[in-house]
Amino acid sequence: MRAVLVVNPKATTTSERSRDVLVRALRSEVDLSVRYTRRRGHAMDLAREAAQEGVDLVVTLGGDGTVNEVVNGLMAAEPPTFRTGQTSAERLPALATVPGGSTNVFARALGLPREWPDGTSMILEGLRLGRSRTIGLGRADDRYFTFCAGFGLDAAVIRRVEQARKRGRVSTPALYFRSTASQYFVGSDRRHPPITLERPGEAPATELATAIIQNTAPWTYLGDREINPNPEASFDLGLDVLAIRQLRVASTARTVTQFFSRKPDPHGKQVLRLHDVAEFTLLAARPLPFQLDGDYLGEREKVRFTSVPAALRVIC
Repeated sequence: MRAVLVVNPKATTTSERSRDVLVRALRSEVDLSVRYTRRRGHAMDLAREAAQEGVDLVVTLGGDGTVNEVVNGLMAAEPPTFRTGQTSAERLPALATVPGGSTNVFARALGLPREWPDGTSMILEGLRLGRSRTIGLGRADDRYFTFCAGFGLDAAVIRRVEQARKRGRVSTPALYFRSTASQYFVGSDRRHPPITLERPGEAPATELATAIIQNTAPWTYLGDREINPNPEASFDLGLDVLAIRQLRVASTARTVTQFFSRKPDPHGKQVLRLHDVAEFTLLAARPLPFQLDGDYLGEREKVRFTSVPAALRVIC
């Protein structure tokens, strides 16, 4: 089996020594080539090139941003062979994800341990046993995502965190708490909800303040604690949406508390939830922050979301 390991050398939880251990372990099972990212977006190019070379497996070592780039590279690739009867997922290399970031939502959603040595062991076992599954993806306009997207408040928080990290701050739960509080109380226009959600054959939902879109559950983690706005979201179904109509202090605090429940079921007058949706569009009366898989992608006034079933094979 031919494989390419795409390494983000800035991955927060690995070192050069641990990368060497990982490479030796993978080479015990596959014919491995190692490629390092040099800039934002480079992992996308490396993954597309690997698929076009006809490799069987692409492995990532990095966080969710690296995974997102690799997935987009794979989905954009044109492999050298495409046998009659193959599904779109079968024509592409399989994906294996070694957790190397600070949160690793995608890897953990696949059932992999949080720490990279344990995750590597499970991937090696999966390769030996031929253990894989085919998952669906989400797509926002022309970009794919694996587990979540956000339009509004959560994307603005991610923007604040990324700005803090550029100043040398470490990504911690405390940093996210402070960024969320600052954005909510100071950085948001909470009096004029700007979002409209449109979907085929349904009346539009108007005056929404923020929206969270999930392709699987959980949405993210706070340490080991799952945060679950849409607990029924699944790689095997369409997209799930949770939107908040008014960001009032009491109702928003109640909704966020429901995210952390051991049996989460967010509900209330200010909550709109949709389950297993094939497609919809979010429109905003003013530019709003937008994120995919935890990466801030700028401001948008319109994003079209679609579910892409059975899109990719993953080692699990």
